[in-house]
Amino acid sequence: MRLELGARLAASPERVWEVLADWERYPAWMPDVSWVRPLGPERGEGMRLAVRTKVLGVPLVTDELHVAAWEPPRRMLIEHLGLVQGSGEWRLEPTPSGTRFEWIEELAMPPPVLGSLALLLYSPVLRWTFRRSIRNLRRLVETKG
Repeated sequence: MRLELGARLAASPERVWEVLADWERYPAWMPDVSWVRPLGPERGEGMRLAVRTKVLGVPLVTDELHVAAWEPPRRMLIEHLGLVQGSGEWRLEPTPSGTRFEWIEELAMPPPVLGSLALLLYSPVLRWTFRRSIRNLRRLVETKG
């Protein structure tokens, strides 16, 4: 399953990156995240994270993520290594009024046929969750202080 979302944010790419790179702050803007914990001392590319995710608001799954690309303040690529597999990418492009933010997720879940069906059925919830995350991100990056 592939999801692509985008938004224009009235903040510089550096400001947006500051929030995206603050792992422990994810629960403040991502409604499907309970907590995030680094799994080692690395920061940036090569970093591994444990993420407790919520399904329909209930904390159910702890997955591992791997930061596969780290190009501040333009691009971050994360590999999903748990029950849900695939990648998530954030791209930031400067604009005259701030930043063009793109969020692309390529997701799969085993077993192939049943996992694909589960993701298809859950995709409206995922889209709603990602849209809400972007609205929350916008509030964080556009707030002064």
